[in-house]
Amino acid sequence: MAPTPSPFPGTQFVTGKTIALELTSALPPRRMLFSVIMTWVAFALSFIALLPLFSILVTILMEGLPTLTWSVFTHIPAPVGMEGVPDGFANAILGTITMVAIASAISIPIGLFTAIFLCEFSQGSAIANVTRFIVQVLSGVPSIVVGVFAYALIVLNTGGFSAIAGSFALAFVMLPIIVLTTEEALKLVPVNQRLASSGLGATRFQTTFRVVVMGALPAITTGVLLAVARASGETAPLVFTALFSQNWAQGLKEPTASLSVLIYNYASSPFVQQNKMAWTASVVLVVLVLIASVLSRLATRRRLNLR
Repeated sequence: MAPTPSPFPGTQFVTGKTIALELTSALPPRRMLFSVIMTWVAFALSFIALLPLFSILVTILMEGLPTLTWSVFTHIPAPVGMEGVPDGFANAILGTITMVAIASAISIPIGLFTAIFLCEFSQGSAIANVTRFIVQVLSGVPSIVVGVFAYALIVLNTGGFSAIAGSFALAFVMLPIIVLTTEEALKLVPVNQRLASSGLGATRFQTTFRVVVMGALPAITTGVLLAVARASGETAPLVFTALFSQNWAQGLKEPTASLSVLIYNYASSPFVQQNKMAWTASVVLVVLVLIASVLSRLATRRRLNLR
């Protein structure tokens, strides 16, 4: 169908039938070939990007699963060289969950409200720019420096290594990740949704927390999970704060075992059995992070479906 001639030289009207004809007609051979080639290039590059992840997971599973027994989850580390004694690292699993939970309880509320303040209530202000700059600088601070800072602030003042000091250090590691990812997630919510909510009579508080935050909740959850995963695998801050213990923790003010420090200690150990347990601890740590990710996804999806 020929397009409708336009009264302006060099232009033509585009009618609905013309657009439909363009969309339903086959692509020229050159464009079709280019599309197929670029699709395969994108697929190949995606596979290359995922290859290191698959390699790490396969190696961890192959090395760690043979020594994964039920005693791992119920017993503390056995003394080196003793046979017939159940060997496990249940104290390290409990210590990791405890410290990450406390760190999450500290950093998630602070991080979320900081990001909401930066994105929704202080756009372009000097205090927002200074706060964002500080958070970005904090995100680049090496974790071992955070550990030294927590050691000087908590350990030296309380007189000993503890789970509280470890949680404080992990909270510092998690905080910038939560703030930056949450702010970017909030920016992705279309402005039209904010305007529509305000047009329906909602207050700014209602628009922010019932429209903007809920719209960005999946992306916010992803950012929080990244922070939890990062904190679960941190070793350097815990070496300076929570240290390690071969026994069950007697309280939050005592040295506490963690999976990351156990993996570090056992991987560098001269004993083969401890090297194998380091791989097993890696499997448990990856599974814990995976379980937290799945549970958060399910909770977020259910919350969005109920809206």
